[in-house]
Amino acid sequence: MTTVAEGAVKRLLTSETTASLRTRYEGSNICTWIGFKHINYLVEEAILCHFADADLPARALYAEHGLGVDIVDLDTRILHALYMDETVQARVVPTAGDDDTFISFTVSLHADRDGADTKVVGANAKVVLRSDSYVEAAGEPPAELARFVTDRLSTPGAAAPEPPELTGADLTAVTTSLSAGRGTSGPDPVLDLLTSGKNAFGWKWRIPYPYCHFSERLQMSSYLRQMEEVVDLFLADRGISVKTLLDERRWIPACPHSRIQILDEALMEEDLYTVYTVENVFKDFTYTSRMDCYVVRDGRLVPTATGKVTHGYALIENRRDWNLINFDERVSKALRGES
Repeated sequence: MTTVAEGAVKRLLTSETTASLRTRYEGSNICTWIGFKHINYLVEEAILCHFADADLPARALYAEHGLGVDIVDLDTRILHALYMDETVQARVVPTAGDDDTFISFTVSLHADRDGADTKVVGANAKVVLRSDSYVEAAGEPPAELARFVTDRLSTPGAAAPEPPELTGADLTAVTTSLSAGRGTSGPDPVLDLLTSGKNAFGWKWRIPYPYCHFSERLQMSSYLRQMEEVVDLFLADRGISVKTLLDERRWIPACPHSRIQILDEALMEEDLYTVYTVENVFKDFTYTSRMDCYVVRDGRLVPTATGKVTHGYALIENRRDWNLINFDERVSKALRGES
């Protein structure tokens, strides 16, 4: 039985930590505002700093104990905009109960707004420790961490979508196109089944190695990228692409809330089927959507992740300011799938 430093697990589960983090230049795609994906990256980084502060850094957990740190549930609300070149204080508070099989945290990001310390982002996250089975057998985990160890990723209590049966579907295109390309949103028998009769958009995509970690599986940060990408493709498919509305109106999508839960593992070079469904358009001001991800394995659809995301639109006033605006008829109809 391997061991960890005395008091490390207690610090991980009971001690609050604060880390000073800086926004990433890559995340500033429109003017100097940071997008939701990179805001979530800050939340992830804060959690990894918390592990390190407890003398349980992700690298050592994997190298010494064969345990991969995996975020399986990430629920984030953006309360105020974050900007390029901004430093935030990330406060991590452990919340796991005595019988929980996951390590949970609340994470808040604080920034200076007009001289006041202001909470700009609030998040809840669940983390599990995935026992390595790819490079070599991990052996018995440290006893203090054993209840958080799993041999397969999932989110405790998450409701998985019920996928349609593939019985009778022509899967020739599925079996012959594996690893052949980066993806399609065009005709595909599985996408047709998943989107039929719904206000939905489907995308088939081959999982490349830069989106994976621990040698084999898709990680939470990559599902965030997937969510951002499928929204971009959906808007283009509905005739209101991001660039179209930027060029015509200086409108940009604004995302105040996102949540992703991992349900099962998706592996490197599998084809991931992502379905983006608009569920509600609220007073022509915001709309909520669902993202569901699947792989075809052993002749059936396996749900690997599910998520929710809320969007609105902001009008760019100048290089510094923007304001949320109502949808017009064209945008509302596009979101509802009306001609």
